[in-house]
Amino acid sequence: MRIFTWHTHGRYLQSLSNISHEIFVPFKQDRSNHYVGRGDTYHFPRNVYEVPVDFIKDLELDCIVFQSREHYEVEQHWLLSPAQRKLPRVYIEHDPPLSHPTEAIHSVQDPDVLLVHVTHFNRLMWNSPGVRTVVIDHGVQMPAGVRYSGELPSGIAAVNNIALRGRRLGFDVLQAVQAAAQVHIVGMGAEAIGGPGEVAPLELAEYESHYRFFLNPMRWTSLSMAVCEAMHVGMPILGLATTEMSTVIRNGVEGYIETDIDRLCEHARRLIADPQEAAELGQRARETAQRRFGIARFVADWEAALALATGASPPPAARSELEVTVP
Repeated sequence: MRIFTWHTHGRYLQSLSNISHEIFVPFKQDRSNHYVGRGDTYHFPRNVYEVPVDFIKDLELDCIVFQSREHYEVEQHWLLSPAQRKLPRVYIEHDPPLSHPTEAIHSVQDPDVLLVHVTHFNRLMWNSPGVRTVVIDHGVQMPAGVRYSGELPSGIAAVNNIALRGRRLGFDVLQAVQAAAQVHIVGMGAEAIGGPGEVAPLELAEYESHYRFFLNPMRWTSLSMAVCEAMHVGMPILGLATTEMSTVIRNGVEGYIETDIDRLCEHARRLIADPQEAAELGQRARETAQRRFGIARFVADWEAALALATGASPPPAARSELEVTVP
């Protein structure tokens, strides 16, 4: 199939590019947000093509994949042709509702659109009555040979612009844990709060692997792919017992999650003092990530979802247990 989507989340597009179809992404000359084309941050395979926005209407396509409210409500109407807007459509919901945790109505109200949530928590919180809905857990690819060593007596967190994004992304949680134990922060804007700044995404796994644990301070967001990647490396995870994190990390197994920040700080101090416990937790985190967030399962789920959306026959390799619900 020939699939059109936007370059919204580079990590996610990199995982999605493993499917057996062609993916077309738009670009503007200024390479502005969501219109960067392939970009130069990730190494996409040759099935990902960038197309100038002025030529999108001329493409022969089989499916449109939206990844934001702006794409669905506004941008498709000037970017796509009338015929393209009648093609099979999929909407990837990357976030839980931000306006209200339980009463928010999802933008997609068309029963012909397949709504794909990246976590079960997202599906739980969004109200999308009458819309076909599936959940596809993250799948991540890791650089070969990168494994946890954890020799640095410090934790690490990776969040872009955390100081500007505030409580939702857990800036205050990060500060509380930093007051109790050493935790470094990387990401865009980290220089302003004492961090080294952004680490190139393709280098981040190796960079993080030397730290004792990975801290995810986010209160209200979808499951961060950075958590999945850190688990694949073999890092123990500390975070909050909220959103999808509560289904991923078991206390004393893959790491520790708490709603009590003081207890989270205690775990941080103990893991810095006990590299053996950290290594054991990290090994189990890696095993969990390989089972739950493997790229082969992710690809099979997406092959099945695209076949469902378009009415095509899924390829033999797409052995998926994808469950469709209509709230």
